[in-house]
Amino acid sequence: QVHLVESGGGLVQAGGSLRLSCVASGRTFSSYAMGWFRQAPGREREFVAAISADAGGMEIANSVKGRCTISRDNAKNTVYLQMSSLKIEDTAVYYCAATYSRGTYYTQRTQYDYWGQGTQVTVSS
Repeated sequence: QVHLVESGGGLVQAGGSLRLSCVASGRTFSSYAMGWFRQAPGREREFVAAISADAGGMEIANSVKGRCTISRDNAKNTVYLQMSSLKIEDTAVYYCAATYSRGTYYTQRTQYDYWGQGTQVTVSS
């Protein structure tokens, strides 16, 4: 069982930056691939970024490529999503997700077993 807690969301002006954090419980964080997804009102949850257990592989969605980076610190059981040049359309609840894997990363929502409660990101004009 993995418990995930996101933080770092908030209200920011367009063009600003935020860093989201997700802390995982348990002692095997380094065995889990991690992902970030987001869900805006009335829309499906969509992929944002993913990183493999050893951080050797990662992928960023085209919608945020060049503006977001994903990283992890296995010693701190934490995965990060650094977002810059934020746009109004980035407004959403951002969710952290985890799935057991020593190899690759995953970009599909259905590939993840554990989810956090989400953190709201609101970008204003």
